[in-house]
Amino acid sequence: MGNARRWRNGTGLLVLPGASVPVEIAASYGTRRRGLLGRDGIAGALLLSPCNSVHTFRMRFAIDVAYLDRELRVLDLVTMAPGRLGLPRPRARHVLEAEAGAMARWGVRPGTRLAITVDPPPAG
Repeated sequence: MGNARRWRNGTGLLVLPGASVPVEIAASYGTRRRGLLGRDGIAGALLLSPCNSVHTFRMRFAIDVAYLDRELRVLDLVTMAPGRLGLPRPRARHVLEAEAGAMARWGVRPGTRLAITVDPPPAG
């Protein structure tokens, strides 16, 4: 991954010890802005990049938010109810969102270094 990584909109897998979780990647302004708005849940996670803060206004469910550095190391992890504004984390370069409780089930906590494999773009 490293600090030279440039993400593109797409999908992939969040690779964790003992599990792989589907991840959506939101790298354009429009997909980051849309995020999880209008959804009733998410099967897996959403990576927002670049990003260092989020809000949950107009969201329908609580989320876990992991703030990640350039190397995908978890700097901070919070659970946010709908209608909240998260404070910016100046050292964060990416944000990983999932349904509330998911990060604990996956064993993600501050200091955890994540790995994401990216699916190839669709042919055509």
